[in-house]
Amino acid sequence: MTIIDAHNHVIGDHPDSLELLAKHDLQLLNICFAERDGAWRTQMREPYARLSQRCPERYAWCTSFDLPTFEDGYVERVLAGLERDFEAGAVACKVWKNIGMEVRSPDGALLMIDDPLFEPIFAFLSRVDKPLLMHIAEPVACWRPLSEASPHQLYYRSNPQWHMYGRSDVASHEALIAARDRVVAKHPALRVVAAHLGSLEHDVGAVAERLARHANLAVDMSARLGDLMSQDTAAVRDLFLRYPDRILFGIDVVMRTPHASLSAPERTRQLAVLDRTYRDYFDYLETDRVVRHKGVVGRGISLPDEVLEQVYRSNARAWYGL
Repeated sequence: MTIIDAHNHVIGDHPDSLELLAKHDLQLLNICFAERDGAWRTQMREPYARLSQRCPERYAWCTSFDLPTFEDGYVERVLAGLERDFEAGAVACKVWKNIGMEVRSPDGALLMIDDPLFEPIFAFLSRVDKPLLMHIAEPVACWRPLSEASPHQLYYRSNPQWHMYGRSDVASHEALIAARDRVVAKHPALRVVAAHLGSLEHDVGAVAERLARHANLAVDMSARLGDLMSQDTAAVRDLFLRYPDRILFGIDVVMRTPHASLSAPERTRQLAVLDRTYRDYFDYLETDRVVRHKGVVGRGISLPDEVLEQVYRSNARAWYGL
């Protein structure tokens, strides 16, 4: 069975990379996201598009759009860019956490994802039937003191600009999630995939509540294995059994340098990390063994084959058209 990794950032343009994907029979959806420097098109969009054209059986790609400039014609430029990217093979569009957490309007207020500025973009995506991948907010650990018990402590130590604890100039986790939920509710014809368990990874009950409320919403599990392993095994398994058609597999490994440009030892190291990560996820989903992943220990949820088929493959086909 071909497994679709529906959330990754890997420029695997070397024969060794393709050999690893073939070993696990994987297809990767590479995800673009727009940062402030505007370099995402050359760093992500171009190599991801080339990979999907060269190796469509192993790669697909998701585009994004430039952050707001608050200048006349911004929305028109975004729509024109999305049209070009969809014609070039992009299967979806992503918005990232910098909307709501970093980008500010001319008056200094944080620009939230439910701002009217984005309405024509969401309406366009609905009209052309392309899904929206939304990474809005962060894990709740972002707003809490660093803790060795958190699966996210290493990320925030390495990326302190995204750690919001003690800051008074930022939006709360609750406000960001509420803004995201309003977009989902306002656009019922828009297929929305909420990345990283919808930034509700700490509470599978809250994830289930959103899925029950919004028929047009799915989630991916990318980069949140540690959060799932930290919760009650039966509760996590129940989430997958209740919503087997609404959870997409993904691991979200970020490897920005093309593998063909790396030295042989570094490429071998990166591919070993990729291989080890896939094995951890497979063990957790497929078995009831004790799994160790990035310092977190938990027991696997041993999903039935029919649920694994949906999580691994058919959900990505249904939500992204792969």
